[in-house]
Amino acid sequence: MNIKLKRYLTALFCVLMLYITGASAQTAGNNGVFALADLEEIVFRNHPIVKQAALLSEAAKANVLQSLGYFDPALKASFARKIFGGTEYYNNWGGELKVPLYVAGADLKVGYERNIGAYTAPETRTGTNGLSAIGLSIPLGQGLLIDARRSTLWQAKAMVSYAEADQVKQINTIWYAAAKDYWNWYYTYREYMLVKEGVDLANKRFKAVSRQTLMGDKPAIDSVEAAIIVQDRLLQLEKSTIEMQNALLVLSNHLWNEEGQPLELPKHAEPQTVNERITLPGNMALDTLLGQARQQHPELIKLRSKGSQLDIERRYRVEAMKPKINITGALVSSRRDFNSYVPDYYDFKWNNYKIGLEFAFPLFLRAERGKLREVKIKQQQVNYDLQQSGREIGNNIMASYNSLNAYKSQLGIQVQSINNQQTLLSGELQKFDLGESTLFLINSRESKLIDMKIKRENLIAGYQKTLAELYYKAGSRQNQSNL
Repeated sequence: MNIKLKRYLTALFCVLMLYITGASAQTAGNNGVFALADLEEIVFRNHPIVKQAALLSEAAKANVLQSLGYFDPALKASFARKIFGGTEYYNNWGGELKVPLYVAGADLKVGYERNIGAYTAPETRTGTNGLSAIGLSIPLGQGLLIDARRSTLWQAKAMVSYAEADQVKQINTIWYAAAKDYWNWYYTYREYMLVKEGVDLANKRFKAVSRQTLMGDKPAIDSVEAAIIVQDRLLQLEKSTIEMQNALLVLSNHLWNEEGQPLELPKHAEPQTVNERITLPGNMALDTLLGQARQQHPELIKLRSKGSQLDIERRYRVEAMKPKINITGALVSSRRDFNSYVPDYYDFKWNNYKIGLEFAFPLFLRAERGKLREVKIKQQQVNYDLQQSGREIGNNIMASYNSLNAYKSQLGIQVQSINNQQTLLSGELQKFDLGESTLFLINSRESKLIDMKIKRENLIAGYQKTLAELYYKAGSRQNQSNL
């Protein structure tokens, strides 16, 4: 093949490659920066799981309200009458208002009864006006210090803290997942932009080499090599584009509007920029996180709330081992109002009363002792969980902080390496202009520089995800001032 034909084919190849690269290269539009603070505002305002988590404390408060129902006053009444063969056997009517008292498990009772008839039992028979009564029912043994209704109420109140801590934990989990997805998108976007920059540089160099080839200043093989670099970087660009789009889709899982409809970010939305000179949280901030975690970590609060609930249950089970000694007493009178006259000996007087005593005590207490032992075992389990969880939380915080230190050191070294590699590439370009270097060396150093910049962005994204993890492990949200 003669030289003219070779140059003609090379020129045709260059023109074809210029058309392909011009058609394949894409430019990224700019639809505004979507910062992490924007994501935070949307997530905490509109995310369905965040709204769902808010229902946990509401459900716990509803349970408290339900438990308060055991102390609601109750009004009851009954009526019974029998007539047979023209004889009224009995005509009984009674009503009672029972007011449970919070103190000492007592009940206040106000009642009225009217029992008449030929066959009414003498001890229950009243006059035609009936009898009114006001009195108390007090447990002197079991139930004096704590009873079932107070135990239920106190346990329900203890579980409000449990539910609120569980709410915080779920919200923190959602935010941690959203932050990780954001920084994954940040990395894929920066990788895409760096690869695209490499494509633009390769295209620019290919066009320059092609023109020099057509003029005979460069051998045809340089054009082929430049074209291969363009094709290789275009393949990387396609791969980076798919990864960026997929990361954007994953991030969109956390985006909802106020009406509960899903939101989508534009395909070419940009993440915020991050300074490569990161500032590590100081020892004081670390000590603060450790102190807050010991006191306010949701998992520890849940365990303490569970411990409080079990302590109330234990007190109730201890109380159940006492004998039941219930005393009831009431003053009685035939008075139904305070307008009519009632003789003194029929009015409320200390010698007009009803009194009763109830006693019960199981001889072996096997059921009560078994329940008490079960509660104590559960308390031991919670105490062990509390010890282990506290240690794990502290160690997880320290592990995340150590990872931050490692990321900071690696990032500093990587920035220095990038500067050195840039110096090497600049020198190689100068040598190439003087004809003392080759296109292969330039492409090699340039590709290496792009890879090092991509690794830098990967380290930045890893640092930010670990920073979010640090606050998540401490049971709190990431402070945006630490970015």
